[in-house]
Amino acid sequence: MSLKGQNIIIFSQMQFDGRLESTNYIMAKHLAIDNYVYYVDRPYTWRDYFQFRNTPGFLTRKPHFFSSKDCIIETDIPNLKIIITPPVQSINVLPEGKLYRLALKINELIVGSRIKKVIKRFNITDYIYINSYNFAFPTLHKLFKPALTVYHCVDPIIEPYQTKHGLISEDILVKSVDMVISTSKELCNNKALINKNSYFIPNAANISHSLKALDPDLPVADILTGIKKPVIGYFGAIERRIDYDLVRKLIGANPDKSFVFIGPVDAYYVNEDDYAAPNFYLKGAVPYEMMPSVLKGFDVAIIPFKKDEVSNHIFPLKLFEYLGSGRPVVSTDFNSDLKDFTFDTVSYCSNAEEFSEAINSSLKDTNALQKNRLTVAADNTWDHRIIEIKELLRVNLDKKNSK
Repeated sequence: MSLKGQNIIIFSQMQFDGRLESTNYIMAKHLAIDNYVYYVDRPYTWRDYFQFRNTPGFLTRKPHFFSSKDCIIETDIPNLKIIITPPVQSINVLPEGKLYRLALKINELIVGSRIKKVIKRFNITDYIYINSYNFAFPTLHKLFKPALTVYHCVDPIIEPYQTKHGLISEDILVKSVDMVISTSKELCNNKALINKNSYFIPNAANISHSLKALDPDLPVADILTGIKKPVIGYFGAIERRIDYDLVRKLIGANPDKSFVFIGPVDAYYVNEDDYAAPNFYLKGAVPYEMMPSVLKGFDVAIIPFKKDEVSNHIFPLKLFEYLGSGRPVVSTDFNSDLKDFTFDTVSYCSNAEEFSEAINSSLKDTNALQKNRLTVAADNTWDHRIIEIKELLRVNLDKKNSK
């Protein structure tokens, strides 16, 4: 029996209107098809409140920050509601210790008070609570009485601002929930050392969106206008994961090709002066809705992630988005588990030479190869994944209720 008609509260690290589509919010939307989902948007800090007060995101939330009666943003999915909480203190600057943990408790009480009022207002009972990668609030769920508590781990904690408190907080969170769902095998193995009730469910893709790239009537995105073919493209966040040394080698070894990176840029990792080559284009972020028209302009889609001590924890959402668009895909071999899902449809490379060769081979694409990629993508949709997630939630909920 599938999970249906269940109340689910998802407390997420990702904002519902982020510049890139997130695993967290995709899961919420799919669960809301036949369940009642309350998506608690990542709380603004007071620093965020003043820093972003003139942005569209702030203006969307402004009417909802300080009124528990008007803290809900309705969505185009009837069963999905967004909960906006009051701002909390910026506490990451504090050193790890008693003072930080006390400040954290206060922040959790502020957020928890808002959620409790929503629970009372909508008479939410027998609900599942999912912390979707918001390890910064590790004991928030203890302020409520969920029927089942879940931690949804979508990435390793690697950034310095995350590791400062996040490693300790995530351990607290993993130990205290009923079950853990991770998006890579390595993450799952690590979490299982702390919580034996751990499961691996990889990321997937919204194939109906990606497939739009194959529509002959869809125009290529204007952002690619004037860029010489062939276009070797990357779509996604441009930050720590990328192997920038590899990218520089690829740009230099392939002057006849245009390398286009589209997505939000983390200036901490990218010095644009280092990428002054005439065949490299750093185009910035575009709305997720534009992804199909961007991918349609790519001749080859790439994932040039670095291979290091944390990369085998990563199962990138873009992998199946690329495949679902029909594009040839070339990637570094940063996570050996990916081959188990993509078979021989993706070229995995260990160095710049192999990567260049794979790009050249991919430019000789055929209809048969594209069909294979689309078949793999069709087996890795969110429609498939959400069935697995719902079944895990149902089984564990029944198990807990039977005790």
